[in-house]
Amino acid sequence: MAKSSGLNTRRAAARFTVAAVTAALVATGTSAAFAVDAPGRSASQVSTDAKASGATQYGVKVQSKKAQVNALYGMDHNGNLSGYAPDGKGGLGPRQPTGSGWQDTRFITQVDQNLNGESDGIWDVTGSQLRYRDWSSTSPVLVGGGWNIYNRLLSAGNLGGAAYEDLLARDGSGVLWLYLGYGNGKLTSRYKVGGGWNAYTDIAGKGDLTGDGKDDIVAKDTSGVLWLYKGTGDSKAPFAARTRIGSGWNAYNTLISVGDINYDGITDLIARDKSGALWLYKGTGKAAAPYAPKVKIGNSGWNTYRILY
Repeated sequence: MAKSSGLNTRRAAARFTVAAVTAALVATGTSAAFAVDAPGRSASQVSTDAKASGATQYGVKVQSKKAQVNALYGMDHNGNLSGYAPDGKGGLGPRQPTGSGWQDTRFITQVDQNLNGESDGIWDVTGSQLRYRDWSSTSPVLVGGGWNIYNRLLSAGNLGGAAYEDLLARDGSGVLWLYLGYGNGKLTSRYKVGGGWNAYTDIAGKGDLTGDGKDDIVAKDTSGVLWLYKGTGDSKAPFAARTRIGSGWNAYNTLISVGDINYDGITDLIARDKSGALWLYKGTGKAAAPYAPKVKIGNSGWNTYRILY
């Protein structure tokens, strides 16, 4: 039985405790069909809710809520979960155990369903089934079956412009698909983004990188070049044509974004190098150069995690 909990990101304290809620893996036996009608609220309503300024997270005044502030989580090869909250100085705080029993899980990605500027649950794939787990509930929601066709899964924010956070999935032939979220863990039927995405070894994103108010992603190709895909807010064509960020990114075996690490209101990127060290690329909000020079935030040892999310 898999158990997980989320770090409480709303307490104004220097140290953070693990929430006392666990999410149990509950077998339902059948696959749920995807809903096909449009998600609930309009994008303008969501924008009003999600971009309130002057909020406090981790006891630090955050300049803007347009970038989420989340802990970084890792799953080791034994299926144990650990969380690392931002320390308020641009780095990460001490390790907090947050769950166990996840050794058979293929993907985990955080999601902010209530749009309060921090994740409140996860989507995960175990076997062929996608589930949503709210950290305030012990009952996971079975979203659907057949998810073993995908080799990459990522919640990168609101990409379709409808209302809530969405989910990207890449299939074995390299086609990228977008599922719009309803805000309760359920998803619409998928929209085809396009083919050729098997050219990328990493896809990451969790918010706006360019300052235009739309969520973006970055992708690293097999030659080590990092590319920016600006979001359009259109579910039928969610990304503009790619632009080159730079080369040399094959020094890293994992790229992950969990939002804003240094509390400046701009989403950042975390990269793990082949020795297991962790580096932070602070977001600039500029499309021409979306990241500042790297800063080391973790010594070797992070290769112990099979999944970072």
